[in-house]
Amino acid sequence: MMKIAFPYIAQPHQTLHSLPIAMEIASRHADTEVHVACTTEAHLDYAKTLSALYPQARARFDLLKMPQILRRRIEISGPGVLGKMASLFFNRDYFSRFEAIVVPERTSLYLRRMGIHKPRLIWTRHGAGDRAIGFARDVKEFDFVLLSGKKIEERLLSQGAISPGRYYRGSYAKFDIVRKMARSRPALFDNDKPIVLYNPHFSSRLSSWPLMGEKVLQYFANQDRYNLIFAPHYRLFDKYRQEGEQLVARFANHDHLLIDPGSPRSIDMTYTMAADLYLGDVSSQVAEFLVRPRPCIFLNAHQVSWQSDRNYHFWNLGEVLDNLEELPGALAAAVTKHDDFLEAQRQYILETFEFNDDGPTAPGAADAIVDYLRNAA
Repeated sequence: MMKIAFPYIAQPHQTLHSLPIAMEIASRHADTEVHVACTTEAHLDYAKTLSALYPQARARFDLLKMPQILRRRIEISGPGVLGKMASLFFNRDYFSRFEAIVVPERTSLYLRRMGIHKPRLIWTRHGAGDRAIGFARDVKEFDFVLLSGKKIEERLLSQGAISPGRYYRGSYAKFDIVRKMARSRPALFDNDKPIVLYNPHFSSRLSSWPLMGEKVLQYFANQDRYNLIFAPHYRLFDKYRQEGEQLVARFANHDHLLIDPGSPRSIDMTYTMAADLYLGDVSSQVAEFLVRPRPCIFLNAHQVSWQSDRNYHFWNLGEVLDNLEELPGALAAAVTKHDDFLEAQRQYILETFEFNDDGPTAPGAADAIVDYLRNAA
């Protein structure tokens, strides 16, 4: 039996990027033993709920060891650096039992420094954006990497982070599970107004939220032409959940505003599939939104010189605003101007996601991982 672990030590939004691969390995390869492991009971319950979409999968679910006081802290305010490192440190014996550990984050590379050398470390990535964080130097420390498409492959190859035979191209597992979930999604508003999704990033250095967010919400609250979904990156309110709840309460009487500071719907593409227009800054969710090309508006809150910066390549896919006074006009013109960006959006998606058809991509990734492990044994 080849034992493979799929641990989740960070926020739950990363789960959808690798769990479908775990379920496909557990379904397709009888000679494997797949373990899904989480730091909190809530996260484990979420993983079990998602796994029910794969009734043929035979996977085991483990709660990682953790001092109760620290586990409680993570449950209340999310897994910071300390929590993630503790998840690794207190489970060294557990992780050492596996032939491979498959992760959507890079913190798990610290297992090597903790003396865990036997398991192969495999990275699924999470997201498909252009920011440098997805192309960090430590990527080369993984034994095997999964890529969504040519754009990411070329960039990682150019910096020597991956090498032939140690990566697989053509998988974005999140799309698989989203398709399974999409069969029963209710309408989000009881009117037919256009839906705008405002999806700011969590990093204060990059996000439009600290400088523009409040004004964006007020603008949409005081107009009646659009519905607004405010669903920021999951981590924006993960450590400030009370503030998120207060925001929900503040706008509760606006039927055309949906405020979601971090529910499962904010991470499972419910909103990116429902929206007619994307309003954001640097979140890689724009790539998921553009799988079906639609108008985009980007907020340059920090006055970035972005035009020749490949970390902002996706800002070529819509209008970029340097101040909010331009927002009403940009919204009004978004549909008529979309033809100016349509071909660039289509090309971007072809380079970002390389799929042969509309079928699932996790099975190919699952087989690639198992084949790699068999050949590397």
